[in-house]
Amino acid sequence: MTAPVVEAAPETCHWGYFDATRAPVLTVESGAEVTIRTVSGPPQVLPGPGFHVPPELLAIHAAGPPPLPGHILTGSVAVTGAQPGDVLQVDILDVQLRQDWGYNVIRPLTGTLPDDFDETHLTILPLDADRGIATLPWGLELPLAPFFGVMGVAPPPGWGRISTIEPRKHGGNLDNKELVAGTTLYLPVHAEGALFSCGDGHGAQGDGEVCVTAIETALEGRFRLTIRRDLDLDYPQAETVTYLITMGMAPTLDRCAEMALRHMITLITQRSDLTKAQAYMLCSLAADLRVTQTVNREKGVHMMLPKTALAKA
Repeated sequence: MTAPVVEAAPETCHWGYFDATRAPVLTVESGAEVTIRTVSGPPQVLPGPGFHVPPELLAIHAAGPPPLPGHILTGSVAVTGAQPGDVLQVDILDVQLRQDWGYNVIRPLTGTLPDDFDETHLTILPLDADRGIATLPWGLELPLAPFFGVMGVAPPPGWGRISTIEPRKHGGNLDNKELVAGTTLYLPVHAEGALFSCGDGHGAQGDGEVCVTAIETALEGRFRLTIRRDLDLDYPQAETVTYLITMGMAPTLDRCAEMALRHMITLITQRSDLTKAQAYMLCSLAADLRVTQTVNREKGVHMMLPKTALAKA
């Protein structure tokens, strides 16, 4: 059976916000696959002639400015039966480019060095999907590793409408470059149906995303959405074929690191017979703390532990 497709359009996208009261654009059964198409960027970043601009991006621009500054997200997709307290397992099955360009922009008073640049610098980057590279202005061919910067469920209803900029316990603007095709993301459910949305397509990004933008572009993702009630999880986590990944998002990197570490200690004790002290030691010896991003007001750190470290635990 062919997976349903959610196109990007003014009626299927929410620009700048998450809101648990927004009606889903599609409902699927647990375990179903869905393809979601996204677009990215305000009118100011459109390229000149010679590049493909998805017409739906122009239609979204024509519909008016966003209610809150932030990202263009496609969705949400509801999963039948999902309830607060459940976990939504998001298997990222495939991620593909939808256009032949991306953009990167540096703006004054933003980013990791907010006082170092007094002018806006916008760069349009040609993307070659067949070769899997982006060409930078000085000739460097940078390998592409596309992923969605934003993947999240609806926040708790009591939060009301929130910006897409800050990552929080519902997921959202994680900007974690490990979340490529083949990775599984786990998101705690806070509202009926879970209400999964994605956007903020990145062609490539370094850990940190230091100037606020990666290679911002339009992507198509194929996902499997599954309700899990056998997991005790209240914060986003992920895993690849070879790594377990925990996360922390907070105003300071110190706090982020503490959160990611505590989540990893808990995960290790859940998946093994190790004590809390042994898990702490294992994190010090075998796990890596990485700076996810430093630019989304709520910063991010993720910890990665090779699954082989638990092989005999």
